[in-house]
Amino acid sequence: MTDWLNGLKAEFYLNFIQGDRWKYLWQGLGNTIKITFAALILGIVIGVFIAVIRSTWDKNSAAMKPGAGRFILMLVDRICRLYLTVIRGTPVVIQLMIIYYIIFASSNNGVLIAMLAFGINSGAYVAEIIRGGIMSIDPGQFEAGRSLGFSYVQTMWYIIIPQAFKTVLPALANEFIVLLKETAVSGYVSVMDLTKGGDIIRGRTYSAFMPLIAVALIYLVLVVFFTWLVGKLERRLRNSDH
Repeated sequence: MTDWLNGLKAEFYLNFIQGDRWKYLWQGLGNTIKITFAALILGIVIGVFIAVIRSTWDKNSAAMKPGAGRFILMLVDRICRLYLTVIRGTPVVIQLMIIYYIIFASSNNGVLIAMLAFGINSGAYVAEIIRGGIMSIDPGQFEAGRSLGFSYVQTMWYIIIPQAFKTVLPALANEFIVLLKETAVSGYVSVMDLTKGGDIIRGRTYSAFMPLIAVALIYLVLVVFFTWLVGKLERRLRNSDH
Protein backbone atom coordinates (compact mmCIF):
# COMPACT_ATOMS: atom_id res chain seq x y z
CA MET A 1 0.00 0.00 0.00
CA THR A 2 2.84 2.37 0.91
CA ASP A 3 4.62 1.63 -2.36
CA TRP A 4 1.39 2.34 -4.28
CA LEU A 5 0.94 5.69 -2.51
CA ASN A 6 4.56 6.62 -3.11
CA GLY A 7 4.15 5.75 -6.78
CA LEU A 8 1.01 7.88 -6.96
CA LYS A 9 2.84 10.82 -5.38
CA ALA A 10 5.70 10.40 -7.83
CA GLU A 11 3.23 10.35 -10.74
CA PHE A 12 1.50 13.46 -9.42
CA TYR A 13 4.82 15.29 -9.06
CA LEU A 14 5.99 14.21 -12.52
CA ASN A 15 2.77 15.22 -14.28
CA PHE A 16 1.80 18.42 -12.50
CA ILE A 17 4.57 19.86 -10.31
CA GLN A 18 7.73 19.18 -12.30
CA GLY A 19 8.20 21.85 -14.96
CA ASP A 20 5.03 23.59 -13.73
CA ARG A 21 3.00 21.33 -16.00
CA TRP A 22 -0.18 22.12 -14.07
CA LYS A 23 -0.19 25.42 -15.97
CA TYR A 24 -1.22 23.56 -19.13
CA LEU A 25 -4.42 22.49 -17.38
CA TRP A 26 -4.96 25.96 -15.93
CA GLN A 27 -4.55 27.67 -19.29
CA GLY A 28 -6.70 25.02 -20.96
CA LEU A 29 -9.44 25.41 -18.36
CA GLY A 30 -9.53 29.16 -18.93
CA ASN A 31 -9.85 28.73 -22.69
CA THR A 32 -12.51 26.03 -22.30
CA ILE A 33 -14.67 28.29 -20.12
CA LYS A 34 -14.18 31.29 -22.43
CA ILE A 35 -15.08 29.29 -25.52
CA THR A 36 -18.12 27.73 -23.86
CA PHE A 37 -19.64 30.98 -22.59
CA ALA A 38 -18.90 32.94 -25.76
CA ALA A 39 -20.35 30.15 -27.91
CA LEU A 40 -23.44 29.95 -25.70
CA ILE A 41 -24.09 33.70 -26.03
CA LEU A 42 -23.64 33.54 -29.81
CA GLY A 43 -25.79 30.42 -29.95
CA ILE A 44 -28.61 32.12 -28.03
CA VAL A 45 -28.50 35.17 -30.33
CA ILE A 46 -28.64 32.97 -33.43
CA GLY A 47 -31.18 30.66 -31.83
CA VAL A 48 -33.60 33.42 -30.82
CA PHE A 49 -33.50 34.96 -34.31
CA ILE A 50 -34.17 31.64 -36.04
CA ALA A 51 -36.80 30.60 -33.49
CA VAL A 52 -38.73 33.84 -34.02
CA ILE A 53 -38.55 33.50 -37.82
CA ARG A 54 -39.64 29.87 -37.83
CA SER A 55 -42.40 30.23 -35.23
CA THR A 56 -43.72 33.34 -37.00
CA TRP A 57 -43.93 31.41 -40.26
CA ASP A 58 -45.49 28.36 -38.58
CA LYS A 59 -48.14 30.44 -36.81
CA ASN A 60 -48.99 32.97 -39.51
CA SER A 61 -48.16 31.55 -42.95
CA ALA A 62 -51.64 30.15 -43.56
CA ALA A 63 -53.32 33.48 -42.75
CA MET A 64 -50.88 35.72 -44.63
CA LYS A 65 -51.94 37.14 -47.96
CA PRO A 66 -49.70 36.52 -50.99
CA GLY A 67 -47.22 39.34 -51.44
CA ALA A 68 -43.67 40.51 -50.87
CA GLY A 69 -43.87 40.20 -47.08
CA ARG A 70 -45.03 36.59 -47.21
CA PHE A 71 -42.43 35.70 -49.85
CA ILE A 72 -39.55 37.23 -47.86
CA LEU A 73 -40.65 35.48 -44.65
CA MET A 74 -40.95 32.18 -46.53
CA LEU A 75 -37.49 32.63 -48.08
CA VAL A 76 -35.85 33.43 -44.72
CA ASP A 77 -37.66 30.46 -43.15
CA ARG A 78 -36.29 28.16 -45.87
CA ILE A 79 -32.76 29.49 -45.30
CA CYS A 80 -33.15 28.85 -41.56
CA ARG A 81 -34.35 25.30 -42.24
CA LEU A 82 -31.32 24.68 -44.47
CA TYR A 83 -29.00 25.99 -41.75
CA LEU A 84 -30.63 23.71 -39.17
CA THR A 85 -30.39 20.68 -41.46
CA VAL A 86 -26.72 21.22 -42.29
CA ILE A 87 -25.54 22.05 -38.77
CA ARG A 88 -27.53 19.32 -37.02
CA GLY A 89 -26.65 16.77 -39.70
CA THR A 90 -22.85 17.10 -39.59
CA PRO A 91 -20.34 16.48 -36.76
CA VAL A 92 -19.25 19.56 -34.83
CA VAL A 93 -15.58 18.65 -35.23
CA ILE A 94 -15.95 18.74 -39.04
CA GLN A 95 -17.66 22.14 -38.81
CA LEU A 96 -14.82 23.38 -36.60
CA MET A 97 -12.16 22.18 -39.03
CA ILE A 98 -13.96 23.63 -42.09
CA ILE A 99 -14.24 27.04 -40.42
CA TYR A 100 -10.61 26.98 -39.24
CA TYR A 101 -8.81 25.40 -42.21
CA ILE A 102 -11.00 26.61 -45.11
CA ILE A 103 -13.13 29.66 -44.27
CA PHE A 104 -10.58 31.38 -42.01
CA ALA A 105 -7.45 29.66 -43.31
CA SER A 106 -5.36 32.84 -42.96
CA SER A 107 -6.28 33.39 -39.30
CA ASN A 108 -4.21 32.06 -36.42
CA ASN A 109 -6.68 32.96 -33.65
CA GLY A 110 -7.89 29.48 -32.84
CA VAL A 111 -9.80 30.47 -29.70
CA LEU A 112 -11.88 33.07 -31.54
CA ILE A 113 -12.63 30.65 -34.37
CA ALA A 114 -13.59 27.94 -31.87
CA MET A 115 -16.02 30.39 -30.23
CA LEU A 116 -17.54 31.12 -33.64
CA ALA A 117 -17.75 27.47 -34.71
CA PHE A 118 -19.30 26.22 -31.48
CA GLY A 119 -21.64 29.22 -31.38
CA ILE A 120 -22.91 28.48 -34.90
CA ASN A 121 -23.34 24.82 -33.96
CA SER A 122 -25.11 25.60 -30.69
CA GLY A 123 -27.41 28.10 -32.40
CA ALA A 124 -29.07 25.30 -34.39
CA TYR A 125 -30.01 23.39 -31.23
CA VAL A 126 -30.94 26.48 -29.23
CA ALA A 127 -33.22 27.59 -32.09
CA GLU A 128 -35.32 24.44 -31.90
CA ILE A 129 -35.44 24.59 -28.10
CA ILE A 130 -36.66 28.20 -28.06
CA ARG A 131 -39.03 27.63 -30.98
CA GLY A 132 -40.66 24.86 -28.96
CA GLY A 133 -41.00 27.27 -26.04
CA ILE A 134 -42.56 29.98 -28.23
CA MET A 135 -45.01 27.53 -29.81
CA SER A 136 -46.10 26.38 -26.35
CA ILE A 137 -47.17 29.89 -25.26
CA ASP A 138 -50.94 30.46 -25.24
CA PRO A 139 -52.00 32.41 -28.37
CA GLY A 140 -53.95 34.67 -26.03
CA GLN A 141 -50.62 36.17 -24.94
CA PHE A 142 -50.09 37.51 -28.48
CA GLU A 143 -53.59 38.97 -28.48
CA ALA A 144 -52.99 40.58 -25.07
CA GLY A 145 -49.82 42.22 -26.35
CA ARG A 146 -51.52 43.57 -29.44
CA SER A 147 -54.41 44.90 -27.35
CA LEU A 148 -51.86 46.88 -25.32
CA GLY A 149 -50.71 48.56 -28.51
CA PHE A 150 -47.51 46.54 -28.93
CA SER A 151 -46.29 45.69 -32.42
CA TYR A 152 -45.66 42.04 -33.30
CA VAL A 153 -41.92 42.45 -32.61
CA GLN A 154 -42.56 44.20 -29.27
CA THR A 155 -45.05 41.51 -28.24
CA MET A 156 -42.53 38.81 -29.11
CA TRP A 157 -39.64 40.57 -27.32
CA TYR A 158 -41.36 41.76 -24.13
CA ILE A 159 -44.04 39.12 -23.58
CA ILE A 160 -43.47 35.88 -25.49
CA ILE A 161 -39.70 35.32 -25.40
CA PRO A 162 -39.32 35.90 -21.61
CA GLN A 163 -42.04 33.30 -20.97
CA ALA A 164 -40.51 30.92 -23.49
CA PHE A 165 -37.12 31.18 -21.77
CA LYS A 166 -38.64 30.19 -18.43
CA THR A 167 -40.28 27.19 -20.08
CA VAL A 168 -37.15 25.94 -21.84
CA LEU A 169 -34.53 26.79 -19.21
CA PRO A 170 -33.85 23.12 -18.31
CA ALA A 171 -33.32 22.27 -22.00
CA LEU A 172 -31.03 25.30 -22.45
CA ALA A 173 -29.05 24.23 -19.39
CA ASN A 174 -28.64 20.77 -20.90
CA GLU A 175 -27.44 22.36 -24.16
CA PHE A 176 -24.87 24.35 -22.15
CA ILE A 177 -23.56 21.15 -20.54
CA VAL A 178 -23.36 19.43 -23.94
CA LEU A 179 -21.56 22.48 -25.37
CA LEU A 180 -19.04 22.47 -22.51
CA LYS A 181 -18.13 18.85 -23.25
CA GLU A 182 -18.11 19.38 -27.03
CA THR A 183 -15.35 21.98 -26.70
CA ALA A 184 -13.02 19.07 -25.87
CA VAL A 185 -12.37 18.78 -29.64
CA SER A 186 -10.95 22.32 -29.84
CA GLY A 187 -7.46 20.83 -29.90
CA TYR A 188 -8.09 19.78 -33.51
CA VAL A 189 -7.48 23.41 -34.49
CA SER A 190 -4.46 23.91 -32.21
CA VAL A 191 -6.43 25.50 -29.37
CA MET A 192 -5.04 24.98 -25.90
CA ASP A 193 -8.24 23.79 -24.23
CA LEU A 194 -8.52 21.59 -21.15
CA THR A 195 -8.28 18.32 -23.07
CA LYS A 196 -5.33 19.58 -25.13
CA GLY A 197 -3.56 20.63 -21.94
CA GLY A 198 -3.90 17.12 -20.55
CA ASP A 199 -2.71 15.64 -23.84
CA ILE A 200 0.39 17.84 -23.85
CA ILE A 201 1.26 16.65 -20.34
CA ARG A 202 0.72 13.04 -21.42
CA GLY A 203 3.02 13.55 -24.41
CA ARG A 204 5.81 14.99 -22.27
CA THR A 205 5.67 12.53 -19.36
CA TYR A 206 4.57 9.42 -21.31
CA SER A 207 2.06 8.87 -18.53
CA ALA A 208 -1.60 8.76 -19.57
CA PHE A 209 -3.36 7.90 -16.31
CA MET A 210 -2.79 11.00 -14.19
CA PRO A 211 -3.36 13.80 -16.76
CA LEU A 212 -6.41 12.19 -18.38
CA ILE A 213 -8.05 11.37 -15.05
CA ALA A 214 -7.38 14.95 -13.94
CA VAL A 215 -9.05 16.31 -17.10
CA ALA A 216 -12.05 14.02 -16.61
CA LEU A 217 -12.43 15.09 -12.97
CA ILE A 218 -12.25 18.79 -13.87
CA TYR A 219 -14.98 18.34 -16.48
CA LEU A 220 -17.07 16.42 -13.96
CA VAL A 221 -16.71 19.16 -11.34
CA LEU A 222 -17.67 21.82 -13.90
CA VAL A 223 -20.76 19.89 -15.00
CA VAL A 224 -21.91 19.22 -11.43
CA PHE A 225 -21.35 22.87 -10.45
CA PHE A 226 -23.21 24.34 -13.42
CA THR A 227 -26.04 21.81 -13.02
CA TRP A 228 -26.42 22.90 -9.40
CA LEU A 229 -26.31 26.57 -10.41
CA VAL A 230 -29.02 26.14 -13.04
CA GLY A 231 -31.17 24.17 -10.60
CA LYS A 232 -30.92 27.03 -8.12
CA LEU A 233 -31.90 29.53 -10.84
CA GLU A 234 -34.90 27.37 -11.81
CA ARG A 235 -36.13 27.31 -8.20
CA ARG A 236 -35.83 31.09 -7.97
CA LEU A 237 -37.80 31.54 -11.17
CA ARG A 238 -40.51 29.17 -9.95
CA ASN A 239 -40.74 31.03 -6.64
CA SER A 240 -41.01 34.37 -8.45
CA ASP A 241 -44.10 33.07 -10.27
CA HIS A 242 -45.96 32.49 -7.01
